Amino acid sequence: MTAPPEPQSRGRFITVEGIEGAGKSTHVWHLVADLSAHGIDVVATREPGGTLAAEAVRTLILSDAVDAWLPMSEALLHYAARRDHVDRLIAPALAAGRWVVCDRFADSTMAYQGYGQQLGTETVARLHALVLGELQPDLTLILDLDVDVGLDRVRRRSPLSDRYERMDPRFHRRVRAGFLEIAHNDPDRCHVIDAGAPPDAVKAAVRQAVRQRLRVELAE
Repeated sequence: MTAPPEPQSRGRFITVEGIEGAGKSTHVWHLVADLSAHGIDVVATREPGGTLAAEAVRTLILSDAVDAWLPMSEALLHYAARRDHVDRLIAPALAAGRWVVCDRFADSTMAYQGYGQQLGTETVARLHALVLGELQPDLTLILDLDVDVGLDRVRRRSPLSDRYERMDPRFHRRVRAGFLEIAHNDPDRCHVIDAGAPPDAVKAAVRQAVRQRLRVELAE
């Protein structure tokens, strides 16, 4: 009699967070390359976005005037896109044993809308519970950077900034403080990395955090 197949082990879910200009996208791709080289089947994605419908919402959120959306409306847009992203891409990938590395996830809504736009952390937490229940990443890497340095990086990178990048520096300081408070409140999940360090040092710190937190050996 043939033995039943072993159940597929769940993949791991890593998110990369931080203020504008922190280098999230760059280090997502470095991490994906490292995991792939280790033989891990990994998916790279982003928020808002990741699916056709969620990318359409991304355009709505990022391309309008700075004051185009009220904080609650904006949070609802993010969570509408996020639910589609989770149902169509993230959850199926994890169930199939694939790892997922996401450039931003729910912590960005908490930091940007809950703290930055002052919607309130309890409101965002209730919204998360309603839309996604208890879903949380296995590991969240928060790339921390001085706001002025981050905004300067953004300006030098491209003159065509999105609406978040055009917001007042005071908004971005609240966002940064929000990310640090999120990390302080959930140290088992979150790991803060100094994104003001040289790029190779940041890359090494990301690799080391994944090694230690998720028990995976990554080549140097």
